[in-house]
Amino acid sequence: MPEILWIKNGRVIDPAAGRDATGDVYSVDGHIVASLSAEQKTAARVIDATGMVVCPGLVDIHVHLREPGQTHKETIQTGSFAAAAGGFTTIVCMPNTSPPADNAGTIQYIVDAIKREALVHVYPTGCITLGMKGEALAGIGSLKRAGVIAITDDGMCVQNNELMRRAVEYANMFGLPVMDHCQDEALTKGAVMNEGLVSLRLGLRGWPAAAEDIIVSRNVILATHTGGHIHLQHMSSGTAVEIVRRAKQRKVNVTCEASPHHIALTDESVIGYDTNFKMNPPLRTEADRRTIIEGLKDGTIDCIATDHAPHTNYEKDKEFDYAPFGIIGLETALPVTLEILHRQEKMPLKDVLALMTHKPAQIVKLPAGTLAPGAMADICVFHPEEKWTVEAAALQSKSANSPWLGKEMRGRVRYTVVAGRVVIDDCRLMR
Repeated sequence: MPEILWIKNGRVIDPAAGRDATGDVYSVDGHIVASLSAEQKTAARVIDATGMVVCPGLVDIHVHLREPGQTHKETIQTGSFAAAAGGFTTIVCMPNTSPPADNAGTIQYIVDAIKREALVHVYPTGCITLGMKGEALAGIGSLKRAGVIAITDDGMCVQNNELMRRAVEYANMFGLPVMDHCQDEALTKGAVMNEGLVSLRLGLRGWPAAAEDIIVSRNVILATHTGGHIHLQHMSSGTAVEIVRRAKQRKVNVTCEASPHHIALTDESVIGYDTNFKMNPPLRTEADRRTIIEGLKDGTIDCIATDHAPHTNYEKDKEFDYAPFGIIGLETALPVTLEILHRQEKMPLKDVLALMTHKPAQIVKLPAGTLAPGAMADICVFHPEEKWTVEAAALQSKSANSPWLGKEMRGRVRYTVVAGRVVIDDCRLMR
């Protein structure tokens, strides 16, 4: 149950409100309030946030929860535990489940499971095409009525341009953004890592950045033609960032995201053939990494999203060619992003947190990402300098396919509050 909370003496950063100052945050009945009465202060639970940052709960609009059908990897419950541990209070789950979430019945199953099991706010997406096969449109109107907040075939990319055009037109009628995993499949058949000198040295099939660039260009053209909103997922190519930059100068209705691993790592990480560095899209060159960072700094890239993609250890423990793509990211996203954008790139902390709070919320029109009075009391309290080591046994996710296993992180979530309820309490999960 929500309680009266008084979080005091922290550095309160609310990018949406332009607030960045030492102060207090109050919550009553699950909502932020401007102040507490003397009686409420007496009854409140007090959290001393001295030396910590108090910000809106983080928002991730690209998460794979694997339920239904792949619950050996993750569930709505365990994925929400991982989100809370990482400071996320709102997440958006992808529809590439088994069966795919291409109909109202499957969406209803997911919505029911969210109500029963989720520790944080979880919003579903629906498929663009039936079975994610890229052949026929799913019932976009019925998906909207069932509760989806966007449509996507994430994990796959609609290759048929006419079908994609119709999807954007129909989605626009229902006020839904179309999220697209930008990949030209003809250029990536059998590919497992970025095409370049490293793939040549390792003897692995290369994945050209042009496979992303071509679909990003296609989507910019379709957004221009239809006026619909297309959101470009997990940008990895520097050229694609330049395409989006030019599109935004023309006010084309496109948004995009970058993942923490694409701003922190390059294809050089694959040299040891560790499958925890195998992801889709792949890690690219240092030049690509730098361009993505610049895109985040100048606003070309709108937000950070983890693309949290759990796989079991026995699935990942294979030859690089045969292991599945994807890594988990909810529990490491904040410290990785702080390290790269704030410490290395000197980006103001307020601007970094904007990329993980109100900016992603705005893309899919979610009521999240602010500490303004009246807002839901979704709060993240983290110590920006506290060090900790990523250990598989300590992760809340059901899977441990992280490229940061055994690595020391700087920046740790101490408290996560969801609708006024403390769900991470001094680093402990409160189920």
